[in-house]
Amino acid sequence: MKAYFIKMFGYNRYTTEQILQAMETNGAPAVTLKLMTHLLAAELIWLERCTLVPPTLPSPWPQQFSLAQCKDLVASRYGAWIDFLNGLTDADFDKVILYKTFSGDTFKNELNEIITHVINHGTHTRAQIGQQLKFAGAETLPTTDYSYYLRLLNS
Repeated sequence: MKAYFIKMFGYNRYTTEQILQAMETNGAPAVTLKLMTHLLAAELIWLERCTLVPPTLPSPWPQQFSLAQCKDLVASRYGAWIDFLNGLTDADFDKVILYKTFSGDTFKNELNEIITHVINHGTHTRAQIGQQLKFAGAETLPTTDYSYYLRLLNS
């Protein structure tokens, strides 16, 4: 399971970098920066929950990052998740993580479920960003299909 999630975070990083490039090419509309800030914040929030670290951000919608900050954070978020994953055993993926939301509600999920959520959330948010770029006049968007990413890895 570890190798699978490491590959998925590689995909997550690649596609986020592709969307950031599209944002830059198209003038980085404010709404796209807001969404990218949320994506990057959520990656940190969930990592902190998984590592039982108190939240360092005030909400999943913190003050908007600049395009340059977003670009810098992609690599550091990826590195932090890979470091975390590399420290896990196979049994760790089935451990239950108890966490609180920003509204104070307590929930629990298996670690593998949370990691899957982080990847799916990134895909969903990048799609929202792509839609907003199209609304702002972008004529083309990068290919972010997982199958395309796999072909790149295997070429």
